[in-house]
Amino acid sequence: MKGLRIYLMTMLAVLLACGSVAAELEDRIVAVVNNEIITMRDLNQSFEPYAKSIKMTHKGSDLEIVLEQNKKVFLQRMIDQMLIEHEAKKGGKNFTTIKDEEVMAVIMDMLTKNNMSMDAYLKKLASEGKTLQSVKKDISEQMLRMRVLRSEVQSKIVVTDEEIGEYYDKHRSDYEGKEAVRIRQIFLPAQGGQGKKTREAVRAQARQLHERILKGESFEMLASQYSKEPSAAQGGDIGFVERGAMMPNVEKAAFEMPVGQVSDVIETESGFHIVMVVDKRGQGLKSMSAVRNEIRAKIENEKASQKYDEWIDGVRKKSFIDIRY
Repeated sequence: MKGLRIYLMTMLAVLLACGSVAAELEDRIVAVVNNEIITMRDLNQSFEPYAKSIKMTHKGSDLEIVLEQNKKVFLQRMIDQMLIEHEAKKGGKNFTTIKDEEVMAVIMDMLTKNNMSMDAYLKKLASEGKTLQSVKKDISEQMLRMRVLRSEVQSKIVVTDEEIGEYYDKHRSDYEGKEAVRIRQIFLPAQGGQGKKTREAVRAQARQLHERILKGESFEMLASQYSKEPSAAQGGDIGFVERGAMMPNVEKAAFEMPVGQVSDVIETESGFHIVMVVDKRGQGLKSMSAVRNEIRAKIENEKASQKYDEWIDGVRKKSFIDIRY
């Protein structure tokens, strides 16, 4: 009995010692940035969502090595974010207050454009090992980075007409393309082997949906509810499609209709289609005037990326950074 008591007390002491060591490891400083510190606990908590994502997608036997490499890169990102915040506070710049409503507005806009509900988005994040909180943190950091970027970098960028002309000449092939049409589609499958009665029932359903659209119901909503193809999740939007990529009957209707018009029920061997034309683009080379703003934005982005790297490197050099990880 006495031996058992001694053994239990010894084990308790070991456990307490292990707990103390673990706490010390969590609290140890991994980086000092000017007058702020980053602890191992800070790093682990911030990196956790990304670690989960890596664990879910990595298939090699070197998982621990990959996690460690990504963790070190993530620590540098945390340091850079601190430096940006420090710079934003200088000179009375009101960049650091990014409200939760601003971040949520970005998320809601993204959901609207992708025709996705918040519940569906949360499930998608969970499947990727992420949380809404981690996404909001990323967006907030991006917004802060962009505000500082506009003030310290982008405002100093100049794009000349000569640069736009040179870019256009070098990337001329990017502005050539086949005639294409962007459509939304409701598709109800009805293979020949399903029987005449089944096909008639599907035809009747397609006609009912067509009538509902003509009476003013939303094509997008009906597509998301009834269409039996992957694009249903986007309200039937299958994007731009070039000539030769669709079934002949569907293609003929899509290219002959004006933008905004809805086709009749189109019957093919695979089933029944209802098509709405969203946009069109013509064949041939786009003129310089048509793509000037697009090219200007591309050149600005390239210059901004380079200028940002130079700017953040300069900030690092004038700051006190001590990495202990």
